[in-house]
Amino acid sequence: MNPLRMPVIVGNWKMNLNLAAAVALARATAGIADETAGVVTTGIAVPFTFIAAARESVASTSLLVGAQDVSRHESGAHTGDVAASMIAPWCSFAIVGHSERRQDHGETDDMVRDKIAALHGAGLTALVCVGESAIQREAGDAVAVVTTQIRAAVRDLDDRRADALMIAYEPVWAIGTGVSAQPHDAQAMAAVIRRELAAPGPETAARVPVLYGGSVTADNAGLYLDQPDIDGALVGGASLKAPAFAAIVRGAAALRA
Repeated sequence: MNPLRMPVIVGNWKMNLNLAAAVALARATAGIADETAGVVTTGIAVPFTFIAAARESVASTSLLVGAQDVSRHESGAHTGDVAASMIAPWCSFAIVGHSERRQDHGETDDMVRDKIAALHGAGLTALVCVGESAIQREAGDAVAVVTTQIRAAVRDLDDRRADALMIAYEPVWAIGTGVSAQPHDAQAMAAVIRRELAAPGPETAARVPVLYGGSVTADNAGLYLDQPDIDGALVGGASLKAPAFAAIVRGAAALRA
């Protein structure tokens, strides 16, 4: 963790909970966000149907609320899609390029880049996920895969957009499997990502937070956050349990201190 960049911890709730449980969890998470405000940036990415209620329930807190995806289109005949302008009243950011979207919905690097542009056009931050599959890693292609994904994501960016961009390295084989990357391997890929972020300008590489995601828990989060090029975590299952998520946020605050 670079002390010049504030650590970022984001919970990705995926397709879980009901409305009442979502509001309750948002409020509980807001408590730890306020406790560590100014030291850690804390956010939650919630299902579309819960966004407004979650945001309204934590409106007076420092907790950021985001979406788990967004359409690449501004409007039109795109049944089931949700435009960036539609979530902008409640959201600060949205996740794009998650491997589950790439796998389940056939999303390409070009589509992810369009979604980044849509978010920036609406004044929102893009949390861009990149990562390789187990087959790609075993074939020795992990760096090439992630490099291609990053280059596509930042191709149309400049330094002015650096404050509206976050990158999450999530090796596909570690998502929801209970198997996490070794901290030194995650750091090596984070360094690759930061090198590629220098393409739009040196300020981009210096300012953009790089997160690790993939079976992050309260027990292992500190190992990743202690790496020089990893600035936070994108947390899946553990973000659905307020005490576990709070422990991760508090750990990030302690490391920065």
